[in-house]
Amino acid sequence: MCINIVVVDDDPGFRRIARTLLMARGLRVVAESGDGASALAAVRAHRPDGLLLDLHLPDLDGLAVARLVTEEDHPPRIVLTSTDQSFWSQEELERAGIASFIAKDRLFDADLTGLFDASAS
Repeated sequence: MCINIVVVDDDPGFRRIARTLLMARGLRVVAESGDGASALAAVRAHRPDGLLLDLHLPDLDGLAVARLVTEEDHPPRIVLTSTDQSFWSQEELERAGIASFIAKDRLFDADLTGLFDASAS
């Protein structure tokens, strides 16, 4: 089973790294976005299984994007990422529709397939 992912980050270098890591673990990156508005459009166009979503974006923050995405039919599994540690409780993240948080510097060691596999939770 192929898991389709949209990567959202305003840093093209990080998007490239994330794409490489996700693909190395057998996930398929179907789109990349540099801001919240294009992320919403990519989710609507591609209907991905997962969304790797940066917290800090130029137009909307990751929590706002997550809340909007979860209003869509069949929302993707959202993994929030940032260079900052999460200041929100797991309960607060879940209310925004976020399945988990991973710091960007921990992405390399993370079980990315497990984070995006909805059947694993």
